[in-house]
Amino acid sequence: MLFEFKGENLDINYIEKGEGKNVLLLQGWGTKAEYYSAVADMISKYARVIIPEFPGFGKSTEPQSAYDLNDYAEFTLAFLKELGIDDVTLVGHSHGGRVIIELASRENLPVKIEKAVLIDSAGIKRKKSFSKKVRIAVYKFCKNFLKIPPVKKAFPDALDKLQKKFGSADYASSSQIMRQSMVKLVNEDLTGKLKDIKVPTLLIWGENDEATPLSDAKIMEKEIKDSGLVVIKGAGHFSFLDDPGLTSRVLESFIKDKTEV
Repeated sequence: MLFEFKGENLDINYIEKGEGKNVLLLQGWGTKAEYYSAVADMISKYARVIIPEFPGFGKSTEPQSAYDLNDYAEFTLAFLKELGIDDVTLVGHSHGGRVIIELASRENLPVKIEKAVLIDSAGIKRKKSFSKKVRIAVYKFCKNFLKIPPVKKAFPDALDKLQKKFGSADYASSSQIMRQSMVKLVNEDLTGKLKDIKVPTLLIWGENDEATPLSDAKIMEKEIKDSGLVVIKGAGHFSFLDDPGLTSRVLESFIKDKTEV
C-alpha cells in the first residue's frame, strides 16, 4: 500500500485476515509480518486482523531518516487513517507494545482504542549492571578512537565491525538508519506513561523472557490501572509461539465481546 508519511512516499506491506471488529497487530523489532501469522489466524476467527510491517521492516520501504518512538506512533495513526479505521483494538509484541504504550497514554487521539494487548512488550528502561557499564565504556573509547581521521582513514571498516561486535543481533543485522532508530528507542523509558493508559489492557508474558523480563510486566501491571497479566510458563520472548494454545484462548477471551456467540 502506497501512502505519504513525513514527506516520503512509503510502500507498506501488510497482511489482513478475517472480518468484524478491527484488530491491529504491531510487530517486534526487525521481524516480519509472517512471524505473526499464527496469531493472525487465531484472531481472524472472530475479528478483522491487520498486520502492517513498519517502515524498514520486512518488505516495507526503509525510511530516509531514523525514526523515534513518536514517529512510529504517528506512522501507526497514519496507517489507520489510510485504511479508514477509527475504532481499533491494538495488539503489540515487543517493539509493537512500546508503540501501543505511547499511543494509549495520549489524550485526544483521532482513533478510539477499544482495548490493548501487550505481548512481551518493550518500554521499560532497566538499570545497567556493572559489567554492562564497563562494556559500554570500552565501546565508547574504541568508537572515539576509530573516529580520529588518521585512524579512520587507515581502518575504514573498523567502526562498522566494532558496532556489530558490541551491538545486539538485531543491531548487527540492521542498516545504519535502522540502527540509529534502535538507539533512540532503547534509551526511552515509558514507565511514567503507564499510569496514563485508560483502556483495558492485557499483558501476555513469557516466564523466561530475557529480552523484556517478567519484572517489566509486573511494573506494567502495577502502573496500568485496568490491566491483567497472564504468564506463560517456560516461554521466552516469543511467548505466543511457545504456547499458541494458551495465547489463543486468552486473546479470544479478552478481545471477543461477551455478547458475541
